[in-house]
Amino acid sequence: MTTLQRKEVNPIAHLSPEDIEQIGRELDAIRDEVLAVRGEKDAKYIRRMIAVQRRLEVGSRAVLLFSVLPPAWILGTIGLSIAKILENMEIGHNILHGQYDFMRDPKIHSTTWEWDFAAPAEQWKHSHNELHHKYTNVVGRDNDLGYGIMRVDEQQKWAPAHLGQPLYNFINACLFEYGIAAYDLELGRNLASKRRRNNPDFRARLRQVGRKIRNQVLKDYVAHPALSVPVGLAFGNPFGAFFGTMAANAVANVVRNLWSHSVIMCGHFPKGVETFERTSITGETRGEWYLRQMLGSANISGSKLMHIMTGNLSHQIEHHLFPDLPASRYAEIAPKVRALFEKYELKYVTGPFVVQVASAWAKVFRLALPNRKPTRAIDHTIPPRHPAEATV
Repeated sequence: MTTLQRKEVNPIAHLSPEDIEQIGRELDAIRDEVLAVRGEKDAKYIRRMIAVQRRLEVGSRAVLLFSVLPPAWILGTIGLSIAKILENMEIGHNILHGQYDFMRDPKIHSTTWEWDFAAPAEQWKHSHNELHHKYTNVVGRDNDLGYGIMRVDEQQKWAPAHLGQPLYNFINACLFEYGIAAYDLELGRNLASKRRRNNPDFRARLRQVGRKIRNQVLKDYVAHPALSVPVGLAFGNPFGAFFGTMAANAVANVVRNLWSHSVIMCGHFPKGVETFERTSITGETRGEWYLRQMLGSANISGSKLMHIMTGNLSHQIEHHLFPDLPASRYAEIAPKVRALFEKYELKYVTGPFVVQVASAWAKVFRLALPNRKPTRAIDHTIPPRHPAEATV
């Protein structure tokens, strides 16, 4: 990935500052159209989704009480995996974005919702909503771009340790919920010095993460397995029941982690997605912010089921343009957004899930190696601002 400001061919050279601000106005109009009709339909959708997810989770956990029986273990594990994906992607992620705050329901609100994930909701909202969505794909500012463990751009100095980044990324995918919790804490920066380690705010956030992980471990690996012991006793295998249910929870968590990691990689790392220099966002206008979201995101094509299972992050472009609109609306507005791309001759990056995942992983492997040629100097005139507004 080469930042937009270092590319030999500028993909937005044809846009004037007036074009960029007009794009912003047209996107604002699309947003206003959704806000005008947002209401009971959206409230019913999220309440129905929560009800379906909870029934599926309770049913799957009940089946896993019989985990000593192989068919029950398989059925319960599949059901629990799906339930955890729905809770994380379509429900938790979107509620924590404030997409349903308009309902004024204290049980379905970004300030009160806590999800089935190692990262505390409060900390995730800061690192994701306030930082990632503000600095989308800005190298050195957006921690979601490589999660602080990978080389994500040719301009980043290569070191032999980067040869291992495909392995680091796979481990991070399997343990994704813990990786997110760790990078929300900015462990690399905060453990670097005694002063940072002893910072009261950091220590308070560290304790908060510790409590959340403890509760998650007790729920999935102690309490639920313990409930299956009486059934195991009836079959003469209490230890098999306990550890079978424990294993089922572990598999479900890993499946959820792998899925969410893959979906998120598809959103910002496939071929065709742009990255940006830190200096390029100085003095950024609303139109330029919109343009960066358009160029720095990618979609996944697929069925309605695919969109639901990804939390509608299969519409990552639309999500980054309108992160606080109900995600179930993205499919409606996607044709309008795509038409805007075509109108202004911009590339709307989308593709099937397998293709996007493969493209993202190809970059992980390629950037694990040294550059084939020197990087170009930064062009500070991109995006095209008026001369008086250009960053020097």
